[in-house]
Amino acid sequence: FRLNIEGLLVYFPYDYIYPEQYSYMLELKRTLDAKGHGVLEMPSGTGKTISLLSLIVAYQRAFPLEVTKLIYCSRTVPEIEKVVEELRKLMEFYSKETGENHNFLALALSSRKNLCIHPEVHTSLRFGKEVDGKCHSLTASYIRAQRHSNPNQPECRFYEEFDAVGRQVPLPAGIYNLDDLKDFGRRKGWCPYYLARYSILHANIVVYSYHYLLDPKIADLVSKELAKKSVVVFDEAHNIDNVCIDSMSVNITRRTLDRCQNNVDTLQNTIHNIKETDAAKLKEEYRRLVEGLKEANVARETDIYLANPVLPDEILKEAVPGNIRTAEHFVGFLKRFLEYLKSRLRVQHVVQESAPQFLKDIFDKVCIDRKPLRFCAERLQSLLRTLEIADIADFSAVTLISNFATLVSTYSQGTERLLHIFKLTHVLSLFVVLRLCLRSTSIPESLTSALLPWHPSP
Repeated sequence: FRLNIEGLLVYFPYDYIYPEQYSYMLELKRTLDAKGHGVLEMPSGTGKTISLLSLIVAYQRAFPLEVTKLIYCSRTVPEIEKVVEELRKLMEFYSKETGENHNFLALALSSRKNLCIHPEVHTSLRFGKEVDGKCHSLTASYIRAQRHSNPNQPECRFYEEFDAVGRQVPLPAGIYNLDDLKDFGRRKGWCPYYLARYSILHANIVVYSYHYLLDPKIADLVSKELAKKSVVVFDEAHNIDNVCIDSMSVNITRRTLDRCQNNVDTLQNTIHNIKETDAAKLKEEYRRLVEGLKEANVARETDIYLANPVLPDEILKEAVPGNIRTAEHFVGFLKRFLEYLKSRLRVQHVVQESAPQFLKDIFDKVCIDRKPLRFCAERLQSLLRTLEIADIADFSAVTLISNFATLVSTYSQGTERLLHIFKLTHVLSLFVVLRLCLRSTSIPESLTSALLPWHPSP
């Protein structure tokens, strides 16, 4: 039936409404009218999701210039799918009541693992990092360029078709869950993942995980271009703190360091081979790094694995420190940092220290300064692109170490209260973990706020 909530006509697709639902929608409308933030709570099982969708969709229809997009953030894939189905029911009710087919686009977005339809990928790989790595090995710009000289080079025909045609043809109006996107992708021969990422820019409603908005490594790639006049909803919002903390916390074990050592050795061998066959490639990267990381890291969407975890924009405009500018020097730098981390894990007791203490210790023992550590994550990504590494997932260990270096050095001054610091945990004399843990959500929240101007400031 239809409701009048302070002058707003709201379509509600059920025959009965709880008093709690009406109160919820009333407070939600007042929040939107005030253009402010709101925290609303309802008992479980009282129809919170449909109440929220009914009110905000009605508000979008009534004030299309005030609210251009609803961004609905949920925790798990089943919860995302549930929201989409509630929205589908609501839009069917609109069509039934008004007799019109509404030009309304809503879709879910999830990881490649949940959207990939490439037969060699989604049927054989189980873990997200493996799927991401395989996707990168088929779609990276330098892999695609090699196909001109070697037609036998593997390709993803779904991405190629989307890149050629899909951007010119917008996703038709409708409600799309993950299966709907995959079915549409199979019919058109387009990649559902990149189709969804492209389509969220002009969709009326986007439903995705917290991480696409709160994790700076992902948000910078996916959500940066979304409209400023958006309503952002965090379902089960009590989980936000944990998501923020986890997104910028790092655990390093001895096994991680062993794998990182293998990665560094592989990088060193690859650099040696490139110098003998195509030294100009390394010289060109050096030239770009002198200009600053912003220039060095202009890359196609398929080349970017994860954005830098924390580096502020003004830092990216600086020239990379000279001691990590060349590929050989950077690998030598990684080796020294790696040996230092190994020494820190050779302990038989628990150690806790602040970030400045950690940075002082690393400078005293191996003469590593704070500034090159800050550039470590971006410098590694630039090197991997220059070396045209196909399967980035194989280098997850060295990527983790580089992110760790950037995190601890970027927010070291005046942030002891935010960093749970470094915890060396000894368990059964066999398992030691070096843990960088944020104790406050203000760092990732402030980063996301800067990334997305419409995101509430902490």
